[in-house]
Formats: sequence, C-alpha cells, structure tokens
Amino acid sequence: MMNNISDKAVVSPKAKLGDNIKIFPFVYIEDYVEIGDNCVIFPFVSILNGTKIGKDNKLHQGAVLGALPQDFAFKGERSEVVVGDNNVIRENVIVNRGTHEGGQTVIGNNNMLMEGVHISHDTKIGNFNVFGYGTKIAGDCQIGDGVIFSSSVIENAGTRVGNLAMLQAGTRFSKDVPPYVIAGGNPIEYAGPNNTMMEAWHIEERIRKHVANAYRLVFNGKVSVFDAALQIRDQVPDGEQVRNIIEFLNSTQVGIISK
Repeated sequence: MMNNISDKAVVSPKAKLGDNIKIFPFVYIEDYVEIGDNCVIFPFVSILNGTKIGKDNKLHQGAVLGALPQDFAFKGERSEVVVGDNNVIRENVIVNRGTHEGGQTVIGNNNMLMEGVHISHDTKIGNFNVFGYGTKIAGDCQIGDGVIFSSSVIENAGTRVGNLAMLQAGTRFSKDVPPYVIAGGNPIEYAGPNNTMMEAWHIEERIRKHVANAYRLVFNGKVSVFDAALQIRDQVPDGEQVRNIIEFLNSTQVGIISK
C-alpha cells in the first residue's frame, strides 16, 4: 500500500519506510531511521538518526525522537531509540537516544506518552504504560508494564519502577518503586497496594491479599530490604506476583522508597 507523504515534509531517501504511512507537512526525518507500517506522523515531528519505530504508532505535533543524549559522557557515538508498536506519542514529547556506542533507549508496545513527556538516554520502558503531562524520566531508568505516572512526575537517574505501580501527581523519586504499589508525595512514600490496576490485569483477590501482606512486611517492619525479602519468602504463599516482589527487592541497587 502506498504511503501518503506531504511534499512539504523533509524525508531522507535513506530512511526505511514501511507501508501505509501518513506523513504530514513540516515533518523532518533523517537518514538512519526506520518506520513500520501504518504509522501517522503529524506536523513538526522530528525523527532523527538512530530511531527505529514499529507499526501503528501515532506521533503528534512537536515530538522529537532520537534527540542527542543530554549526557556529558556522550561523544557522538552511534546509538538508538527503539520504539515498539501501537504507541501514542503526544505533543512535544522528547526521547533521547543512548549515550554510548550501541546503546538504546527502548519504548515497548501500547504506551501513552502525554504532552511534554521527556524520556532520557538508555531508559527501558515496557508495555501498556501511561506517562502523564510533563513527566520527566532521567537516564538509565527501567520501567515495567502497566505502570501509571500521573502528571509532572520526576524519576531520577538509575531508578526502577515495577509492574503495575502508580506514581501520584508531582512526585519526585530517587529510589526504586516496587511492583503493584501506589506511591506519592515529596518525599515519596508507599501509599498501599495498587488494587485497581491488579484487578484490571485480572489478578485475583487472593493474590492481591498476598501482595498486601508482602508489603506489610516491607514497609511496616523494621528490617532491611534483604531481610524483608526473606520474610516474604517464609511467610507469604508463593506465586508469580510474590516472586516478582522478592526478585525486585533483592536486585535493587539504590534502595526502595520508604513507608
């Protein structure tokens, strides 16, 4: 199927385009870019070298993908932004590519990035996430699946957010946010299990109670994260979500948020 490309767009002949792509006026696409089928690219979008975009994505006005990393370690290396399928990237979103040779900033499938979101270098984002207005994600972060960031959330460098977590509006954090929790405030605090999202993802009530019991041990006890993980293993019935919590706690490099 033919592409619909405005004659007022600047599209490098070296860019690799799939089928049925609509490109509006004043779009700018550089040489080393790949775009999959059925994408819609609205006016004033810039897609820069090193960007690979999957199928069925919508990029709205003023978005910039593949921007050079804002990292003093960057020396001009070849790196990438990799975007999956069926993402909505709204106005004025900026996504930086990786810092070092072969590095990647990765956005998975079925994500919504609302107006003014910034995803920095080498950050890895999973699937089915929502990033609210003005959210800023620093470099080298990891974000799981089914995560919700309310508006104006700031995630500092090198931190992680687990599956089905929710960050409340205006929150800033420099430590890991475990899976299946709600967290918010400044300083950030645990605000309970995210039962709404767990239910939406068809996690049964029995398992949701196990998650709540696990986090009582983490946030109400006076033990280290490592010891809390041991207590969860000993006291909470085994299951996929409980194992995810234990693995997340044991692999933290920066510590987790407080209660």
